[in-house]
Amino acid sequence: MNDTVTLVQTTHSPPQPGRVGLSIVVPVYRGAATIGRLVDALSDLDPEGGLEIVLVNDGSPDNSGDVCRALLATARVPVVYIEHARNYGEHNAVMTGLRHVSGDFVITMDDDLQNPSEEVVKLYDHARLGGWDVVYTRYGVKQHDGWRNLGSRFANAVADQVLDKPKGLYLSSFRCMSAMVVQAVTRYSGPYPYIDGLIMQITQRIDSIEVSHLPRAEGRSNYTLVRLVRLWLNLATSFSLAPLRLAIFAGLGLSVLGAIGAVATIGEALFRHNTPSGWASTMVVLLLVGGVQSMILGVLGEYVGRTFLSANGKPQGTIRSIQRNTDPT
Repeated sequence: MNDTVTLVQTTHSPPQPGRVGLSIVVPVYRGAATIGRLVDALSDLDPEGGLEIVLVNDGSPDNSGDVCRALLATARVPVVYIEHARNYGEHNAVMTGLRHVSGDFVITMDDDLQNPSEEVVKLYDHARLGGWDVVYTRYGVKQHDGWRNLGSRFANAVADQVLDKPKGLYLSSFRCMSAMVVQAVTRYSGPYPYIDGLIMQITQRIDSIEVSHLPRAEGRSNYTLVRLVRLWLNLATSFSLAPLRLAIFAGLGLSVLGAIGAVATIGEALFRHNTPSGWASTMVVLLLVGGVQSMILGVLGEYVGRTFLSANGKPQGTIRSIQRNTDPT
């Protein structure tokens, strides 16, 4: 469903009592082996205005929850730990985290240690000092598997066509947003959030910087082919009418081909009376028509299904508990 976000302010808010300069939101899934090292590394940072870390355990099947709760007692910076009742997906987990930040700027990053902690302050300062609403990161050399890199390039190529974004901008999950953008993004309550799509509806004051990308420290990527396909569907059907328009053009093209074929068939029947019945051509036409019709019905079904689930209140995320370290050591 194509939700529109309305802006209520056009400048960055001044610091308010109880706020910090930077909040870092980390969705946690199968991150028991890495999240402690990440929080420890982030705790060594000293960004302007102070730092807080928001961890969102998105129904992780390992003992990530136990590790995160232990961090509340040992972390040297303010930490907010939020636990989802089940797995909702990375973007849903990030949305939950964004609703519980207090930073004038917010950085989102993964729990896999592939983004060096020293790049966090670089990203934050670039957004803060440059007056940018959003700053994305791009990688000189990506340390993902080949199929994952191919999937990322495909997703960004699709985004170039269906989102109103600067051409060639790489959409990375390691990004920095101003509090104004976060406030607008979190107004979206639908069950299929795509954060980059929401950002493009809010602002065009966007920049990017190059950062380093490290090999994965533990395990393998939580993104499978199925998860990537779901992400592409969110991108294509939640924030764009492009698939419907593609279906229209496919139907129009088929109609033109059908009209040409009909004229050719009539002409052949009039001028070549010994024309045999065309079994092959009939089957080709039937398969062509059936394939395009199936594609159109599938696109329409995806939109109708998502509209139905949104109207019936499918949750974006359900919070089981929220914990904070009130006196970090």
